[in-house]
Amino acid sequence: MSDGRWIASLCLARVGFALIFVAYSASLGLLKQDWGLSSAQAGLIQSAWHVGYLVSLFAIGFLADRYGAKRTFLATSVVACASGLAFALFADGFVSALLLHGLAGLCSGGSYTPGMTLVAERFPAVRRGRVMGYFLAAASLGYALSLWLSSVLVVTSGWRAALVACALGPVAASLLSFWALRSTRNVVHPSGYSNPLRALAEVWRNKPAMLAVWAYVFHSWELLGMWAWLPTYLGVVLAYGGEGGTGMAGLGIAFAALTYLISMVGSIGGGVLSDRWGRTAVILLMSLASLICSFSFGWLIAAPAWIVIAVAIAYNLTAIGDSSIYSTALTELVPGHCLGAAWALRSVLGFGAGAISPWVFGLVLDLGQGAGGARADAAWGWAWTALGLGAMLGPIATLRLRALRESVQMAGGRR
Repeated sequence: MSDGRWIASLCLARVGFALIFVAYSASLGLLKQDWGLSSAQAGLIQSAWHVGYLVSLFAIGFLADRYGAKRTFLATSVVACASGLAFALFADGFVSALLLHGLAGLCSGGSYTPGMTLVAERFPAVRRGRVMGYFLAAASLGYALSLWLSSVLVVTSGWRAALVACALGPVAASLLSFWALRSTRNVVHPSGYSNPLRALAEVWRNKPAMLAVWAYVFHSWELLGMWAWLPTYLGVVLAYGGEGGTGMAGLGIAFAALTYLISMVGSIGGGVLSDRWGRTAVILLMSLASLICSFSFGWLIAAPAWIVIAVAIAYNLTAIGDSSIYSTALTELVPGHCLGAAWALRSVLGFGAGAISPWVFGLVLDLGQGAGGARADAAWGWAWTALGLGAMLGPIATLRLRALRESVQMAGGRR
């Protein structure tokens, strides 16, 4: 199979796996009402996904080192199908949703880091940023498709039908993956480590790699918090000063889908630019732009809807624009025999931050809205600001990485 057909097939599978990732966020506003959830409880259910996801990524990194990325990718795709359907069919309140959404996250990590390892094994460094951008952009397309399906189905058939439709994505993706990777070699890198802790220790002592990891952690705080609450916030903006309900919720989901679709440009463009201009240069550009959005977005609740949607597009585009670059940088800063350990450590720290941020966002929102009056509107401003405050340390870590001489290992000498 040619490189082009191979990456296209892998990206299409990634689209299918991603459908379940934001299915809950798409219907969050309606589920809050039907299940009687507070904002903190609603955010905690989203956080359960990220906790499960980070645990799976931690374990899967070592499994990929030991058994190979291809074998790990295919084996975990099967459990992703079952867990996604279980959440869609059986979640009916706070406790069941918390447990089942966490389980779905726990079973969904195999399509991410092993997929990136497969890309790194097939493509040289001079093209890797671009191709990694394609792979992560495929996830954005999956998120957009998930939100679009949900925007239609929540209005016509209800939120349960939306969840089930999205849960069928991993089923189709698994079938495609087995076909697309049938002739791909399963690579197991030789390692002198019988104990995974020794591989982790090597990564921890790798200062350039750890700076890339810490930059990713603060990036994840902002990105995953934004993804969890964007559809709900857009629904609130569209209903501002009028009536809410299922129609406005569906419209908010549809516009959120549009921002995800356009964010594909950010994923691909960020990867392409990082191949040309250097990894840290583009990370700084994207992260500073997304910070501006974090600090302004929530305060626009009373602004015309078209302004809020325009900022949402810019926010999603810049917040995702550096995601593929962190991943590409790790493949250039870490030896192949402990790349899985690096993915594992990055995942625990990054998705750990991403697991907390939706819950913190909900807490800030509850506190502000409990005050009533004008403060209820201001609560959205403070909640989005909380994402920006956590993300501020990312550019600092990136600048420190850029100053190290080891940074020339990235992008063929372009830092």
